[in-house]
Amino acid sequence: MDNISILPSTPGKLKPEKYYQPYNNNNNNYYIHRIRLSKLTLWSSIFLAFIIFFFILSPSPSPNSIRTHNPWGGPDWEKRVTKSARRSSASSLTVLVTGASGFVGTHVSLALKRRGDGVLGLDNFNRYYDPNLKRARQKLLSRAGVFVVEGDINDEKLLQKLFDVVPFTHVMHLAAQAGVRYAMQNPNSYIHSNIAGFVNLLEASKSANPQPSIVYASSSSVYGLNSKVPFSEKDRTDQPASLYAATKKAGEEIAHVYNHIYGLSITGLRFFTVYGPWGRPDMAYFFFTKDILKRKQITVFESPDGGSVARDFTYIDDIVKGCLGALDTAKKSTGVGGNKKKGNAQFRIFNLGNTSPVPVTELVDILERLLKVKVKRKVMPMPRNGDVRFTHANISKAQRELGYMPTTDLETGLNKFVRWYLDFYNPLKNKSVW
Repeated sequence: MDNISILPSTPGKLKPEKYYQPYNNNNNNYYIHRIRLSKLTLWSSIFLAFIIFFFILSPSPSPNSIRTHNPWGGPDWEKRVTKSARRSSASSLTVLVTGASGFVGTHVSLALKRRGDGVLGLDNFNRYYDPNLKRARQKLLSRAGVFVVEGDINDEKLLQKLFDVVPFTHVMHLAAQAGVRYAMQNPNSYIHSNIAGFVNLLEASKSANPQPSIVYASSSSVYGLNSKVPFSEKDRTDQPASLYAATKKAGEEIAHVYNHIYGLSITGLRFFTVYGPWGRPDMAYFFFTKDILKRKQITVFESPDGGSVARDFTYIDDIVKGCLGALDTAKKSTGVGGNKKKGNAQFRIFNLGNTSPVPVTELVDILERLLKVKVKRKVMPMPRNGDVRFTHANISKAQRELGYMPTTDLETGLNKFVRWYLDFYNPLKNKSVW
């Protein structure tokens, strides 16, 4: 670059009057032409020299940089995919778990692998919350023999490749843009993941041969402004209170279309406020714990009439049991390779909750006891951000058809979470957390 720096700072500003006199004759025209040609040759040479200089100094792309740009594909990658998806017996499942490095995805993947099912994960490791937590979950999965492909469910070529390499019997679709409040900041992320991404996954699934059975995560938020409690699968879900809820409701309707036309066997699971170890930092129990340990004041919301805000907190192990029950009872799809269905296919929706709503104030009381720290509280009215006052699940359908029976009360579950939290965010190991 030093050779280039000695060039004039304003190239091209030559003064023609110093080289010729503006007489209108052939001789002068000849000199004008020569001067212009010389200038053109000069700058062409400089440009060519600059290009050569640039390519000499620029490093050639390495295989690593190519893999970073396209982190999937190739014989080694296919071997890892095939090995991870290998099942222990002919009766075991072969499951693609989307959002595998997420909270629920990690626990479901581990549970499937432990019982001998073939499991392949897919996750895009977005930055909605700390990606270091997702990477830690990925390491946990890797130690258990679960390979997590880094990619997005909106990548059609990647999904097609995965279905070409592995004949999945089931898809556990947990990838989604979560959170009610974040929708007010980044609404497009919800459309991208929860609607476009879901459609893309269903397209890949209906075109596969054989078609897998689909189990996907919906949400208790679809009940929206419904005031009838407890929430039943038969209740109306046409009054969403947030964009997140609306995209989850849209997902349920889209699932029905693919079931109706293409014969995909589809089961939706409406999760009710899942909590536990390896949880999401955007959830109240998680950031309450962090702030309490930092001796920070926490904000507890109350309903506009001064009533308690309550949630049907459901421990992660109970949710996992419901997910596995849904996979185990899912019937085969009835379509082949994208063609219309040969017969009616199974279509189900279940609530997965704990059936025992707990006021958020009681949640704080439990954390105060477990952490042995006096909590500084600030009570405020609920903001208009799409949150609802309460959730309460009727789980009789899941009990009857999935054998679903939650067994973990909130204090027991929070105790397990707090022990994990203190171990994972040990201040002696990672002072930056505190």
